[in-house]
Amino acid sequence: MESWERDFEWLRVRSIVKDALKRSSLPDFQAILFLIGVQELGRIPKNKFTKEEKTDLMHIAVCTLLEMKGYYEFLGRDQDGWPHWKEIKPFDIKGEQEQEAYLTDLIIEYFKKYNEITPFESN
Repeated sequence: MESWERDFEWLRVRSIVKDALKRSSLPDFQAILFLIGVQELGRIPKNKFTKEEKTDLMHIAVCTLLEMKGYYEFLGRDQDGWPHWKEIKPFDIKGEQEQEAYLTDLIIEYFKKYNEITPFESN
């Protein structure tokens, strides 16, 4: 994906999330990862997530995204319903910017795939 395409699609994803959550500002990269983690967990707690759970949700998102490219294999859920993966191959992309760009491409792919299943409303 070329840089301009990534920028356009990334803005589109951020706009979809902003509108779906009825927010006034666009979510950032970390917020999108958090929301993917919540989506993949499949539930929202009665109380707020703890700091550790928020970190775990980001990990869930990253594993979900990297699973799409064969880096991880889904093992199942534990007794509390939290998903777990096994690393299949090391994630060898170096540099924070390069990693974020790669994950951004995967987030875009994730949203396109999710949109095929459940189309987002435009209103």
